[in-house]
Amino acid sequence: MGKGIKPFEFKECVIVPKSTGKKARNLRELRSLLGRVTDESISHHTYQYFLSGHVLEYTNAFAHWVGESLGEKGLSEHLSNIDPYSFSEIELLRNELLKAVDSRLEAPPRPRDAAPGDEFFFSESITLTFPVRVRAMNLAEFLMAVRYVDRSSIYYHFYEARTRLEGGADDFSKWISGSLGQKDLGGKIKSIDPFMHTLEGIREHILEAVEEQVRKQMEELS
Repeated sequence: MGKGIKPFEFKECVIVPKSTGKKARNLRELRSLLGRVTDESISHHTYQYFLSGHVLEYTNAFAHWVGESLGEKGLSEHLSNIDPYSFSEIELLRNELLKAVDSRLEAPPRPRDAAPGDEFFFSESITLTFPVRVRAMNLAEFLMAVRYVDRSSIYYHFYEARTRLEGGADDFSKWISGSLGQKDLGGKIKSIDPFMHTLEGIREHILEAVEEQVRKQMEELS
């Protein structure tokens, strides 16, 4: 089975954050800074939110802060409905975030300030990626690897890959569909909602789908 198959090479990543020195106490300050901070800062608080042990109710750090620190549940839901992976450029994502905040600022009542010490602190980050010398040539090896690799590997191949690949694909589904030719299984993994699960939840859903396929293959051989 392994002849001619390109192995799946697992990688991990480390995100090294750094403060920008900018903070917002309320929505107006958040709006002002959203328009001026770097693309790296927008990326850190949206795409990389999923590696930080995110709360399932929110899909980015802006929605989290607005909901928890300002009590703006409506705006928080609006921000959480913005899919960062649907934008080809950070600037387009930035504009969508700004539109959401603007729509709230145009309506009463006047938003309140966050409590002292609970401001939104803008950060940037550097992502370091490295191989972990774990590879898979078939589904059985892939299953074993996914079960034990670090959660940052799940993030890199399932979330970060969506910024590199077209069509909302991830590294896992691309390899399974392309290299192994198992398009149905690849489609199942690709269809896992990235916003509805923690990283460990994503891992469990991948394991469940692959285990089912491995079981079917063993039954066919017996």
